[in-house]
Amino acid sequence: MPLVEIRMLEGRTDQQKRALLDAVTEAVRDSLGVPLTSIRVWIHELSAKEYMVAGELYADRKK
Repeated sequence: MPLVEIRMLEGRTDQQKRALLDAVTEAVRDSLGVPLTSIRVWIHELSAKEYMVAGELYADRKK
């Protein structure tokens, strides 16, 4: 059973997230040849206050 976790900063629309989930699911099915019923894909959204790049909070970089 393929498991795919996507981590990204929050801020995308529900429509964008759905499109991403659909595309990843199809890519896994096409590349591995497994049934859709065996594929699990989820998104874990991160707050810019909880994500750090090179020692700097991402929320601070956007200012």
